[in-house]
Amino acid sequence: MEITKFSIDETVVKQQPLTHVLEQNGFVLAGQWDYERATYDLKIESPEKNITYYLRLRGIAIEGDVDKGTALIQLLPPLLGKHYYPHGVEYGDEDFPNNVIDRSERVLSKVEQDLQQFKEEQSQQ
Repeated sequence: MEITKFSIDETVVKQQPLTHVLEQNGFVLAGQWDYERATYDLKIESPEKNITYYLRLRGIAIEGDVDKGTALIQLLPPLLGKHYYPHGVEYGDEDFPNNVIDRSERVLSKVEQDLQQFKEEQSQQ
């Protein structure tokens, strides 16, 4: 499910402050990157058997390289996904409990607020 009620998508920010802000909010970059893309995931546990939810923030390097940590990244709309063991994560038209949606929106609101200072810095450069 694409989450479009926040201004996070199309935000342009340097990779290092982006990674710092997202890690402070529980996201993990891990090995989900290549030279041009970065994907940060927040795992949301569920009491349902074999079900886990993921809030995903994706970005594209508009200059620099992600592997070197020097990229300038433009964020894409956040995604909420549901992991079905053992098949993988589905980001389509899944059913999400209200508590998962609420938590995702709280986290995205905080991330949006935390990134504001870096967006302003970027626009001044």
